Amino acid sequence: MKLVPIEKRSGLTREEFIENYLKPSRPVVFTDLAKDWPAVQKWTFEWLRENHGEIDVPLVDNHMHDADKYFQIAKTMKFGDYLKLIEGGPTDLRIFLFDIFKKVPELANDIRFPTIMDGFLKSYKFVFFGGQGSITSLHYDMDCSNVFLTQFQTRKQVILFSPEESRRLYHHPFTVMSKVDPINPDYERFPALKGAVGHETTLLHGETIFIPSLWWHYIRYVDGGFSLALRANNSIFTAVRGGMNLVRHTFVDKSMTKLLGLGWQHWKEKKAAENAKEVLTEQA
Repeated sequence: MKLVPIEKRSGLTREEFIENYLKPSRPVVFTDLAKDWPAVQKWTFEWLRENHGEIDVPLVDNHMHDADKYFQIAKTMKFGDYLKLIEGGPTDLRIFLFDIFKKVPELANDIRFPTIMDGFLKSYKFVFFGGQGSITSLHYDMDCSNVFLTQFQTRKQVILFSPEESRRLYHHPFTVMSKVDPINPDYERFPALKGAVGHETTLLHGETIFIPSLWWHYIRYVDGGFSLALRANNSIFTAVRGGMNLVRHTFVDKSMTKLLGLGWQHWKEKKAAENAKEVLTEQA
């Protein structure tokens, strides 16, 4: 498996972004897309803890993508206590896909929706918090939106793969998930992964990564920290595909898991391996 660095750009115009990154579905890191957001200077651990530490937040752990969990909440905690926890050292407890703006509406005044493209989904603003070493397993987003992920205060490693690599990533059918670990690749279990090409960066405070629609992403918290995801959709095709993903997940994958249990999980693993083997056969 090969990892190539994701380009970092400042001063990108709307026209340059659309022609060079959006249309060809190519990731990029903006160093200055969020430079005018009050949140970039304001949202520190201390400020969030002092001003909003009493709200309750839902936490998940590294088992959230297990076949029998389906984003199951591990526990809830006071926001201030959780911030102390991730400042203090490693933990696998994360705040995942959380709309903090419903709890604290005034925080929306601290961000700005970019004008770099059209189609931003202004009702979908999610924050992600995690402790040092915690990870978000390899997946692509179910709704198939383009994602603009802005990092605050600390560092986050992001590894992306294009949709063309799906078979090499042992994509589990009827899901948006892969069991591949790009940090510690297991080539005995996943031999087709050797030929995959990923795109990697370490996201710093105030930087924003553009994750194109349908691109796979794996995220590791280098330090305890947090980020904000804004979503945009520029294609009716991806909107329809996102709806189909939701149907497959809700009515097929979850139903078959309830019916067959681990047998369904084993079938998905077998099918993913068969699809990956086709890639190796085509190359031979």
